[in-house]
Amino acid sequence: MVKVGASEPLVASEDDEPLYVSHRKIYPKAVAGRFRTIKTALLVITLGIYYGLPFVRWERGINAPDQAVLIDFSSSRFYFFFIEIWPQEVYYLTGLLILASLALFLMNALAGRIWCGYLCPQTVWTDLFLFVERKIEGDRVERIRRDNGPWTFDKVARKTAKHFIWLAIAWWTGGAWILYFADAPTIVKQLATFQAPAIAWITIGILTFTTYTLAGLMREQVCIYMCPWPRIQAALTDEHALNVTYRYDRGEPRNTLKAAERLRAEGQPAGDCIDCNQCVWACPTGVDIRLGSQLDCIQCGLCIDACDTIMRKIDRPTGLIAYDNDINVRRREQGLPNVFRFFRARTVLYAGLIIAVSVVMIASLALRTDLGVAVIHDRNPVYVKLSSGAIRNAYTIRLINKEHEKRSFLISVDGLAGADFEIVGVTLRDLYGRWIVQVEPDQTQEFRMLVTTKAVLPPDASVPLRIRISDLANSKSATASAHFRGP
Repeated sequence: MVKVGASEPLVASEDDEPLYVSHRKIYPKAVAGRFRTIKTALLVITLGIYYGLPFVRWERGINAPDQAVLIDFSSSRFYFFFIEIWPQEVYYLTGLLILASLALFLMNALAGRIWCGYLCPQTVWTDLFLFVERKIEGDRVERIRRDNGPWTFDKVARKTAKHFIWLAIAWWTGGAWILYFADAPTIVKQLATFQAPAIAWITIGILTFTTYTLAGLMREQVCIYMCPWPRIQAALTDEHALNVTYRYDRGEPRNTLKAAERLRAEGQPAGDCIDCNQCVWACPTGVDIRLGSQLDCIQCGLCIDACDTIMRKIDRPTGLIAYDNDINVRRREQGLPNVFRFFRARTVLYAGLIIAVSVVMIASLALRTDLGVAVIHDRNPVYVKLSSGAIRNAYTIRLINKEHEKRSFLISVDGLAGADFEIVGVTLRDLYGRWIVQVEPDQTQEFRMLVTTKAVLPPDASVPLRIRISDLANSKSATASAHFRGP
């Protein structure tokens, strides 16, 4: 207990538990099996995409970058293969974020923290760093023995080599990130010749530090203490979601291998778990899955591989640890078969929302045009009365040309009979006297438009107008609405 007196300091008894527990270093053991193979395949695929995608080329024609995936801040564009996103189309990014969230919710409803165990960047890079550590320092027992032993030349050499490779991976991780914001071959050449801009070096430095620290030094602490997802996902799951589960109905009571064999020979109950701790040693976060579902567990399945290996060695059925749910554990205790309900209210809802958002985004992409027009009415003054008695309104029209070549647009105004208009600073007209403006490739340009009428307007008039632009080279057009104001 803690005693507080008027003149006494805080005093804690020996029975009090500390508020802070020192970090216990975890030495995950290498395992082989189905889930380790899946994790390795996903590691190779995801890192291969991340490091290699900036070098993929995609021909877009003259005056356009040929990098398949590029976030081009200089021209305010995002290129993704055949898709080109303009700043005005930021809603596509919103749609992608919504899809990513819904996909995460669906994965959680089906199989718990499957994202954390297989696809989370923290997990992927930690797996890569662990692979390097094992190759240089050995597996679990060797690493523990070396860390507990004296500092020798061999220990220093191995530690130095490991951290050097970690830093190299972290540096290239930061380097690959900036390749998505500039032409990849060009920036690589600039980095190699030390001619890259300062912002590139700063960004690489920051990402090198964070990757090295999070994946190399902190590892499971990021998942346990820093990541908010373990706290959130509990509210998005239910009892039917599959999670890595110790099937205690089959594993208990635990015994040593010889004791279990003796009990079975005598016809007494004996669980399949022989308390070998291989599942604990294989866990990258140090969880003992036999204690039940825990916040620290990232559902990676490595404990399943470790346990299955032992079960095969002692000639017992595999699956003592498996993706399962508590409902089935209770059903097996009652002699009932397993039930897996993948189609239920929340999974159908998430899947339906994913399909709906995807359809909307695909339809929007398919129907969008490569030109656009926007109109802004002058606010001060709203209108001007000329000496002739005519009323004039002024507008700013913004034309968008999303093609990579110069285009000529014919401008027309509808909705106000007898009105005349002009484009300030533009003299180009067609044979019928209609105004023609030209917009440079891949540009947004603004023009001043003056609309004048001598018609008698009602008090506080607000006449709807429609401004139309038409491409002279084809039949494409776009329209925008405005109003003509009067006294």
